[in-house]
Amino acid sequence: MKKAVKISSLMSLAVLGMGMMVAGCKSAPELTKDQATSMIQAHYDALPPSGFDITVNNAGMFAGATAKLWNRTLIYPNKYWADFKLTDLGKKYVKVPSGGDVIQWRPSGPTDTSFTYVLTTIVLKHRKAHDLHDIQDVGSKVKTVVFTESVDTSDLPDVLVDIAHNPGNQLSTNRTAEFDLDANGAWTLKSVE
Repeated sequence: MKKAVKISSLMSLAVLGMGMMVAGCKSAPELTKDQATSMIQAHYDALPPSGFDITVNNAGMFAGATAKLWNRTLIYPNKYWADFKLTDLGKKYVKVPSGGDVIQWRPSGPTDTSFTYVLTTIVLKHRKAHDLHDIQDVGSKVKTVVFTESVDTSDLPDVLVDIAHNPGNQLSTNRTAEFDLDANGAWTLKSVE
């Protein structure tokens, strides 16, 4: 009888141990692209909004002058250097990073079309996350996803949006987000690189 009780007790412990092991091995919940996008965008929305740099090339300088974002105030004796002053309209959208309101246009020669000047937008916006790639498992409790981070140009005039699409500007960047499974069994955003 003692043997039967011992065997029964051992069997009960084995079943209990197997049950605990199975309970501890429950699978992680799915992380969908929509959930990942929402968490990444919430991260961006929690950061302070910021402006972004716009590189103005030769064509952009003419376009901005034509749109009255800046006016030429001085042309130098060499005939290819000039100073442009931001207009009141231009000051609503961009600033000169070094301060003041004068763009010092200084190409290396009269045929130099590669010279550029960088302005910073005043309109502050949050970055946008979109175009997520497939979510990758890095382990049982870590996932990563590559996505596109882009600046929001919706409040800028069309001419500045066009200038921002000229060569030398980067309006979007590929980033990688990492997600961890927290103690409650929910996915949380750990980092954006």
